[in-house]
Amino acid sequence: MIKAILIFSNQGKPWLSKFYQPYSEDTQQQIIGETFHLVSKRDENVCNFLEGGLLIGRSDNKLIYRHYATLYFVFYVDSSESELGIFDLIQVFVETLDKCFENVCELDLIFHVDKVHNILVEMVMGGMVLETNMNEIVTQIDTQNKLEKSEADSQLSTCLHPQGGQSLKCEQCRKEYI
Repeated sequence: MIKAILIFSNQGKPWLSKFYQPYSEDTQQQIIGETFHLVSKRDENVCNFLEGGLLIGRSDNKLIYRHYATLYFVFYVDSSESELGIFDLIQVFVETLDKCFENVCELDLIFHVDKVHNILVEMVMGGMVLETNMNEIVTQIDTQNKLEKSEADSQLSTCLHPQGGQSLKCEQCRKEYI
């Protein structure tokens, strides 16, 4: 089972933290800080799997990470998860982000955190891996985006003001929209 997923910058700034078990805010911050110190001090030529750490509390849990450009993608898992499977899941997650954002960068994680969470939810829910097929994930995200767009468009096309009409034709709606 996946215990937590963290994404943070080379400077240790957390851009995403998703915990699948309840931890206090202080404990979460300690976990993020300790995780950054553990992975940022490691040489690039060493294994990307670690045992131990504050979150783990027991020796049967692991930390699996990948470093891409300015970001660390870290998964805390228990012993039932395959290290290579999670390592591959991180790759699928990054490739999916790349496909959805067309060459993903750190700013995409900052300004589109809701979309990043949607992608993550398509892949992992409740600490269990749901989907690893990137094309299926992208299809679901595209469907969500189309639904959001159609809902936004329908809100724009319905005017509730006394003068009626389409919202883009209604002067009051245009002022509120802009």
